[in-house]
Amino acid sequence: MLLKRSDKKKKINWGLSGLGKFSESAFIPAINLIRKAKLESVYSHDFNRAKTFAQKNGVPGFFDNFDLFLASDIDAVYIASSNHDHYEQVIKAANAGKHILCEKPLAITALQAEEMVDTCRRNNVKLGVNYVYRFHPFVQKAAELVKHQVIGKFLFIQANFNINHTPGINFRFDKDKAGGGAIRDLGTHMIDLFRFIGGEIEEIRGQLDNLVYHVQVEDFAMVNVKFVNGGYGFFTVAYNAKKAFNEIEITGHKGSLKINNLISQRFSSSKMSIMMDDERTKAFRKRSNKFLRHLKEVNNSIIDNTPFPIPGEDGLVNMRLMEELEKKCIF
Repeated sequence: MLLKRSDKKKKINWGLSGLGKFSESAFIPAINLIRKAKLESVYSHDFNRAKTFAQKNGVPGFFDNFDLFLASDIDAVYIASSNHDHYEQVIKAANAGKHILCEKPLAITALQAEEMVDTCRRNNVKLGVNYVYRFHPFVQKAAELVKHQVIGKFLFIQANFNINHTPGINFRFDKDKAGGGAIRDLGTHMIDLFRFIGGEIEEIRGQLDNLVYHVQVEDFAMVNVKFVNGGYGFFTVAYNAKKAFNEIEITGHKGSLKINNLISQRFSSSKMSIMMDDERTKAFRKRSNKFLRHLKEVNNSIIDNTPFPIPGEDGLVNMRLMEELEKKCIF
């Protein structure tokens, strides 16, 4: 549903599907800070959960029927449900004429993701994927420095996203619901971050393993990539690291930069250090709400009828890369 300039809405009514911890701790505070956005309805498979969540957060509509949820007074949907629900919910939302911001990964398979992108395009609605790391000012500055070769010819980027998830009722350990383990949940962020900074990836390989938690999915992955425009990348992701130095490091011919306290951190002050040949090391600190910045841009894109900052096509590319990696790994 594209808006003409003459009937451009002043405020976007949102629906929220999936009422987990992230929705309550990140989406609710963010949307409450956006003047031109309002949360109108919420959806959960559990009616009592939907009702309790809505009443707690002052939301007028609550549903356990997805079709009725879509029929409520909403213009856009944030889909934060389990991975295996993304496909059906995006397809239904697109056919109902709703714009969509979907959590990562976009789907369980690249084939599903392709159909989701095509369905949104056919229904003339916008589809975006919530890759929040692109929206930290330090990541944007790093991409700019690489693009303009301020640190010289780009050589490589390396990053770590290692946290601890204890197996239990968490859907991330259920292969049918999650599609995979650490690579699908955390690695998809790293792939998107690498593509944002280093450009398109022409080759991906690595290893997946269970090092601590012997469950259906991998709790550890290490990945190497080669970029189309030259240079390489390396990252690790894990569900089994209780304490880890999660950093981003980029090395060029003339200098390097490092970003600390950003990956896996939501509220902390991040630090970026820049080392250049024949110059003193410079350090900068910045605190930023990455999700708020993304959601605000998405909301403005709907109002102004401009492309989403991270369209569904990016989610499709990342799905294809993850599937390529998984096919090469014996696990």
